[in-house]
Amino acid sequence: MKSYSDFAGIYDSLMHGDIDYEKWADYIENLFDMYGINPNLVCDLACGTGNITIPLARRGYDMTGVDISEDMLNAARAKAQGLDILFLNQSMTRLDLYGTMGAFLCMIDGINYVVAPKLLERAFKRMKTCFMDPDALFIFDISTRYKLKNIIGENTFVHSDKDIFYTWQNRYIASKNISDMLLTFFVRQGGAYRRFEERHIQRAYTEKELRYMLKKAGFTEIHTYHELTFESPRSDSKRIVFVCR
Repeated sequence: MKSYSDFAGIYDSLMHGDIDYEKWADYIENLFDMYGINPNLVCDLACGTGNITIPLARRGYDMTGVDISEDMLNAARAKAQGLDILFLNQSMTRLDLYGTMGAFLCMIDGINYVVAPKLLERAFKRMKTCFMDPDALFIFDISTRYKLKNIIGENTFVHSDKDIFYTWQNRYIASKNISDMLLTFFVRQGGAYRRFEERHIQRAYTEKELRYMLKKAGFTEIHTYHELTFESPRSDSKRIVFVCR
């Protein structure tokens, strides 16, 4: 798992241009309605800087945010002033909560960052057997193998504005279904730029692989959707949403 230490300070400025988090919060609430639940306690795994956690807390849910990076959680806490959110510095693969939850979330690639299938299966099983209410939902998304292999693939991307310049160099290791991403940042600080690097590793899981692990973990109802829709995934879907219980 990646700690996002240096990345935490600029994460939001980069991600908000690509992802509409309020739209994702709307979608999650629609899934709650669609599956007939009205959860009070909701746990957001790999919550980062709280971009899903905070909008849902504002809508009245009792939110717990879990992330492996204390830097990301500190940013989330700063943004959540006035909201009663419990933020826990934990890996989702070693989850240890105070009780059960009415829903679990893991949005925007959190699952892809668990690169060892056995660890992911163990995390699914622990969540299902220890921390989920009987009718609780587990909602998560993945960047698909199609996206990681064919769109990100071996490409290099460049971003430039007045305060941040970065290059994003990618390597797809087909034999391991791994996407290896090296990001080099130059961030303006006063009259100079500070340089740092981040390396991110994601596993390109297939829907079939994840269904198998979820069933082994005890989930009996597993549905999948094309990103932000209620339509079946397509062969060229960049993101797939799973709804499980």
